[in-house]
Amino acid sequence: MASPSSSLPVLVAGGGIGGAATALALVRQGYRVQVFEQAPEIGEIGAGIQLGPNAFHAFDALGVGEKTRSRSVFTDYMVMHDAVDGYQVGKIPTDENFRQRFGNPYAVIHRADVHMSLIEGARESGQVEIFTNTRIDQIEQTDSSVTVQAADGRRFQGLALIAADGVKSVVREKYVGDPARVTGHVVYRAVVDKKDFPDELKWNAASIWVGPHCHLVHYPLRGGEQYNVVVTFHSRQQEEWGVTEGSKEEVQSYFQDILPIARQLIDLPKSWKRWATADREPIGQWTYGRVTLLGDAAHPTTQYMAQGACMAIEDAVTLGQALAASEHDWSRALHLYQQARVARTARIVLSGREMGRIYHAKGVERLVRNDLWRGRSPERFYDAVQWLYGWNVSNCLDAGLRELAPAA
Repeated sequence: MASPSSSLPVLVAGGGIGGAATALALVRQGYRVQVFEQAPEIGEIGAGIQLGPNAFHAFDALGVGEKTRSRSVFTDYMVMHDAVDGYQVGKIPTDENFRQRFGNPYAVIHRADVHMSLIEGARESGQVEIFTNTRIDQIEQTDSSVTVQAADGRRFQGLALIAADGVKSVVREKYVGDPARVTGHVVYRAVVDKKDFPDELKWNAASIWVGPHCHLVHYPLRGGEQYNVVVTFHSRQQEEWGVTEGSKEEVQSYFQDILPIARQLIDLPKSWKRWATADREPIGQWTYGRVTLLGDAAHPTTQYMAQGACMAIEDAVTLGQALAASEHDWSRALHLYQQARVARTARIVLSGREMGRIYHAKGVERLVRNDLWRGRSPERFYDAVQWLYGWNVSNCLDAGLRELAPAA
């Protein structure tokens, strides 16, 4: 198999989870990497995220599986309750049977701890150079390289540019220029210390309370010393995509008609971060010459499938595998990567929209939602999520290879 022969690095726009994972995937294929981050320092905002078995397959492929496991809380189950009457809508055990089925556990973790594991791995490789305070402003291409110019005039040349620059991607704006689809759904996120969290909700589970036009999520973090609290509601006002400081008065005003056991969650945080959410319509082309999109830049999604970070890490692993399978022919590899990822990530985006509707059902729709999974066995739940959690390194290129195979 061919290996990288150029002295040029690969350029990665964005130093978040997707960018750090991409840097690691490229290093493991023999490349040097330069990562460009707009912020003054490398770090992640946010709170907890959920990691399915697919994410752990990806972490293992990137060589940071043990780092990530050491910072994770492994849940016993996932559970959904109706926030109006307390009815248990569905419960999925994430026990040993789950691990046997999918080859890895389900876990919850602080977003910053995922990022830390990836950045540590990148720095330990000695092959990743990170530039902060660097915003990519211009992009030029030839048949064999990409040159980017930062806002301050510095220029960098590389074999390719991987745009992992997030939901408001500068690179996507240049090549696609499509509008965001603002949902009108607002998410408040906070982390609460164990001592301040209600004893009756200290479940070792990814837990969700679903109500009319709203829902609440909670689960443990950092060895159970903290708890993640997330609440979502349909805003009464016109929203603009972005993150601001939250208002306790605002969030309390949206949760008047739900059970006290669930409603107490919104009284716990001392401060909130407020996300006005959006996604974009799925697109079939991510690659433009030697430039390609990755993670939220390629497929920004709402949070309802709990897979945004997982998809970015999968993207990175798939890109690395595509390079290996294409013997480091960048044109072939980027096309294979795109074909392998477009349908899967579009399914996440579209499923997220539908799941948001299911979570927030009211009236008769709420009754239908509560009846959807009645009597369902764990095995039937596992069958339903096989498409999602069954992803791994050995099958990550299957969709792309199928698309590229000649017709019989």
